[in-house]
Amino acid sequence: MTHRLKKEKNYSYIEAGEGTPIIVLHGLMGGLSNFDAVIDFFSKKDYKVLIPELPIYTKSLLKTNVKHFAKYLHDFIDFKGFKEVIILGNSLGGHIGLYHTKMYPETVKALIITGSSGLYENAMGGGYTKRSDYEVIKKKAQEVFYDPAIATKAIVDEVYDTVNDRNKLIKTLAIAKSAIRHNMSKDLPNIKIPTCIIWGKNDGVTPPEVAIEFNNLLPESELFWIDRCGHAAMMEHPDEFNKILDAWLQKGGY
Repeated sequence: MTHRLKKEKNYSYIEAGEGTPIIVLHGLMGGLSNFDAVIDFFSKKDYKVLIPELPIYTKSLLKTNVKHFAKYLHDFIDFKGFKEVIILGNSLGGHIGLYHTKMYPETVKALIITGSSGLYENAMGGGYTKRSDYEVIKKKAQEVFYDPAIATKAIVDEVYDTVNDRNKLIKTLAIAKSAIRHNMSKDLPNIKIPTCIIWGKNDGVTPPEVAIEFNNLLPESELFWIDRCGHAAMMEHPDEFNKILDAWLQKGGY
């Protein structure tokens, strides 16, 4: 990770740049470094990019759910003294961003989701019965991407260590169940915030039809595709992801 982690109060986060705040929310197995290209690009363009570490493994089991993490995000925004923010979320992070926007629409200027849960997840957090088998975990990590080479040894090692830590595995399964329980199909038509949907055409975790459904249900959304791309567009095609997002932000005056 090229960016220093700040620790203040109950928060650990990366912060870079000056300007309109963009708060980036990582996924269930996603590290903060997954967004290095996003930070590097937008922190140089009149944006302050912040990536808080979500307390997925440190909260009590009762608080390991989408709703509580949306509240945690709200408290972080309040702690930083921001009146209005742009939220960018991948996978579980997109779901938390959507739920936060449902609860606190007045704080959200614009929303960006990519590979988001909230409507459908293909075995999110599941399939770890053979978690001690490194090759099985490696294959699962590679399946997240169109190009399996993106799943470096460091990424596979991190997933392997997570699912073989009993406490982390319990929390992983708890948040995965919460994601399924907090289906947002009935809420999305009421979220009237400008939303940019960027999706990998080859996403096997949240398939392309999920992006189409998000676009149909969200009243103020635009959908953009990235070809030869899996579940983490900002990692697999960082330049194209940033170009799409930058053009959308500029067009909307965000």
